[in-house]
Amino acid sequence: MIVLQPKVDPAGGRVAGAEALVRWKHPEKGMIPPGQFIPILENSGQIVQLDEFVFEQVCALLKRWQEDGIAPLPISVNLSRHHFKNRNFLGRLRSIADHYEVDPGWIELEITESIFFDESSIERVKTIVHQIHQSGFTCSLDDFGSGYSSLGLLKEFEIDAIKLDRIFFPATLDPRSQVVIEGIVALAKNLKLTIVAEGVESSEQADFLRRIGCDLIQGYYYSPPLMPPAFAELRRKRNQKFES
Repeated sequence: MIVLQPKVDPAGGRVAGAEALVRWKHPEKGMIPPGQFIPILENSGQIVQLDEFVFEQVCALLKRWQEDGIAPLPISVNLSRHHFKNRNFLGRLRSIADHYEVDPGWIELEITESIFFDESSIERVKTIVHQIHQSGFTCSLDDFGSGYSSLGLLKEFEIDAIKLDRIFFPATLDPRSQVVIEGIVALAKNLKLTIVAEGVESSEQADFLRRIGCDLIQGYYYSPPLMPPAFAELRRKRNQKFES
């Protein structure tokens, strides 16, 4: 099943998007943490089928919102590096979106730094990022800052957003951490990128990010991942004053 973790605009508290995440409820063992099954699927290559399942569930949800008269929100979906071995994977995703009559512009495909191994990988991914935009989707760079080549990637790829990795947000934000985060936010804004901070769990972190102009916050400070009905209710409550 999928759950949605809200992305919140810290300036006003409005829910402005979500990330789709997967959960496995075992009939006997109960809820299995993603950390226990995602690596197994990643190593076997079966993560591709899981990603497509999540993508299709997102399309079905957007279609349901559309039929119920609920305004859509951008939803991001993770892509494993295994997708990049198949030159036609974007055609498959676009056909799913078309089947559900969903505007692909509402879906953001998240790629992670782990897909970059060498110069040939960079050139290959650069082409795919261009094709992602040609297919109508948007694209974000996930786990930004967790790899050694983050700044170099920003100049190479026409991405739409970066997601600051949770390593930037220790329990207490020291002055050096604040300087680094503020510099990245300023750089992202100069590049016309949306910046999302993930893993935010405290009011101190959220207040700091709001002050420096971070676009969106994703983390337990605002909400854990929610089942779609609970997400819709949280969105309704938070966005009432914006949509009235």
